[in-house]
Amino acid sequence: MAETGKTATRTARTDTAAEGFTEEERAAMKERARELKSAKRTKGKADDEAAVLAKIAELPEPERGLAERVHAIVRESAPSLTAKTWYGMPAYARDGKIVCFFQPAAKFSSRYATLGFNDDARLDEGAMWPTAYAITELTDEVEARIAELVRRASG
Repeated sequence: MAETGKTATRTARTDTAAEGFTEEERAAMKERARELKSAKRTKGKADDEAAVLAKIAELPEPERGLAERVHAIVRESAPSLTAKTWYGMPAYARDGKIVCFFQPAAKFSSRYATLGFNDDARLDEGAMWPTAYAITELTDEVEARIAELVRRASG
């Protein structure tokens, strides 16, 4: 019965995971493959910046406004980071490695947009720290927090 119990208690999440990736995940992987191909074709920083701005322009409101402001905050707070797309999202890199990124809620049918940080972000604080922040609106306080996090993350 133990074996049968395991099968009987499978959740929808397990069944979905067993079937493969969601449509959104497959689309993101295809975008990443296009980005990698494009990078091989001697793309420059200006092209990368234009690609990020184009991705932001495609977003529906209010996310477009959030992404535009986050982009401006990152460019002001950490001008050494390079803007580029990453899985079809606006992202910012140091020495070719993604430090932080803006993930629109629409990207994976989420409830809110997030500002995420990868391993190369220098945000370590003790034994545990956040690597993603939900953004629902940009107040002066939120903008100041983003600027401070991005400055720290960029090292």
